Amino acid sequence: MVLLGAITLFSCEDNYKDIQRMSISDNAPVGIGVNTTTKYLDSGRVRVVFMAAKSFDYNTLEFPYREFPEGIEVWYWDEENKKSIVTSDFAMDYLKTDLVDLRNNVKVVTQDGTTVLAEQMYWDKKNKWVFTDKPYTIQFKDGSFNEGQGFNGSDDFKTFMSRKNQGVQLIDKTKETDGI
Repeated sequence: MVLLGAITLFSCEDNYKDIQRMSISDNAPVGIGVNTTTKYLDSGRVRVVFMAAKSFDYNTLEFPYREFPEGIEVWYWDEENKKSIVTSDFAMDYLKTDLVDLRNNVKVVTQDGTTVLAEQMYWDKKNKWVFTDKPYTIQFKDGSFNEGQGFNGSDDFKTFMSRKNQGVQLIDKTKETDGI
């Protein structure tokens, strides 16, 4: 009788674990956020404010990510407390690689007034680098602009390399050049 009871107990536990596994779909998010705002602080100062209308968290998958199907808005401040703003209509944040895929109406306004528009842009958070192979437009504070197909550069756009482009560069002729 004891042996039969033990077998029943262990078989019920195995069945219970199987039922738990079946009740959570392999593709289901482990968390859903609606109208979320997340603040990241460093040394008591707000460095990043991250806002999303909807988010899905898939951090238990082998390749974990977060999806923002209704877009994001991110404000971040540099060391001099100057704010940059990033928006897009859709985003994916790949947690293992620190890569963010921004899509559809991507707009970046940097702390110095540079505006970048693109249909898709990747942001490497760890290396502070952005890139795309899609069409883009960049408007600098001085009125210069560049349109092209694909670029990569630092996330503050102080270093910027375009693949194919055309644009207007304004040059201040009043400044002296060193042998140029």
